[in-house]
Amino acid sequence: MKLDPEEKEILESFERGEWYSILDREKLERYQKYARQTLRKTKINLYVSEKDLLALKQIAQKKGISYQELLENLIHRYVEEVLSQS
Repeated sequence: MKLDPEEKEILESFERGEWYSILDREKLERYQKYARQTLRKTKINLYVSEKDLLALKQIAQKKGISYQELLENLIHRYVEEVLSQS
């Protein structure tokens, strides 16, 4: 699985032992709800040119992922970049 820089940072932090268990059941359930809402995916319809779609499929194939996953990653990286600049 490929991790983006933020995900890598979180994993490394966990491996350094900087994370701890939440013993408060109410807090745990609240944070689990936040995580589910953050990670929930929504299906969209997207129209792109045939040329762009073919290029996306070729790039995705070289990376060993589906073109849908490639698009998801591209959108995520773009959004993160724009948000970090605001």
